[in-house]
Amino acid sequence: MKVAVFSTKAYDRQFLEAANSISTQGTSAHQYPHELVYFEPRLNRDTAILAAGFPAVCVFVHDQVDAPTLQLLASRGTRLVVLRCAGFNNVDLQAAADLGMTVVRVPAYSPYGVAEHTVGLILCLNRKIHRAHNRVREGNFSIDGLLGFNLHERTVGIVGTGKIGLILGQIMKGFGCHILAYDVYRNPELEALGGKYVELPELFANSDIISLHCPLTTETHHLINAEAIKQIKSGVMLINTSRGALIDTQAVIEGLKSGKIGYLGVDVYEQESELFFEDLSGEIIQDDIFQRLTTFPNVLITGHQAFFTAEALHNIAETTFANIADVEQGRVCPNEIRAQPETERK
Repeated sequence: MKVAVFSTKAYDRQFLEAANSISTQGTSAHQYPHELVYFEPRLNRDTAILAAGFPAVCVFVHDQVDAPTLQLLASRGTRLVVLRCAGFNNVDLQAAADLGMTVVRVPAYSPYGVAEHTVGLILCLNRKIHRAHNRVREGNFSIDGLLGFNLHERTVGIVGTGKIGLILGQIMKGFGCHILAYDVYRNPELEALGGKYVELPELFANSDIISLHCPLTTETHHLINAEAIKQIKSGVMLINTSRGALIDTQAVIEGLKSGKIGYLGVDVYEQESELFFEDLSGEIIQDDIFQRLTTFPNVLITGHQAFFTAEALHNIAETTFANIADVEQGRVCPNEIRAQPETERK
């Protein structure tokens, strides 16, 4: 199949080309190689013309797959939208369904990578490793201001206990932490670890560290807001490696200023689409809220790299081509996503 690949970086080409060159045998054989055409720009209503004549487009987290973009794609022959990511809040699924387009995704690729990056943020913030590194480079070996705390016996609140949340629970249990959890669906594996499911107010009030691992929905948008911050334990460490808009950034800034939030580690940001994955080092960043975040000494920000491991990119590429093969050959694709019926959305 001829596929237009948007938001392409060098590492995307590397892993997609490697996976595309593999030919397998058997009933689940992938029909490799596909004809891949790479485009550096993000997909949106202005760049959709680049995909004219392509049966499929392959997109990433910041591509704009809204109704006008989908209409433009469909009018020029595109019938398949292939997400090389898990999140799909950037896709108008109802518009896709109305246009007869199929949407597929990669639901899981490296839960270990994301969970491990989360732990990295926790350790770095706690022991102030980023600040210590800069001091030593400048010849400053003072340890004043670098005081941390033992993770042993601390309470970690995990919001969202799917694969990533479960792995984080396993790792933090290894540190000797107590685990509180919240999810619409309980994970028996987490309970077997000794994790205790509670309602959000109890988790907020009793956790020394709160880590977010839930999807972005209308219900979870700004889950951490001014009201939630009132409920949290003073001096809490807040970590978000899931979706940026789970956090009301302005409310969190106020929480940092008051000392209610003692540490903040984020790999995502609610307005990140204008920033992340690009080199803006020679430009003036216009986002004043983001710039304010960077001024706090107890804030650590990474640019949506928690997923970024060799294993993850390999899995993304493999699953992406398996999804294309399923659709191309008329098989049921387990990773197809559809708009919920109106009765379910209410």
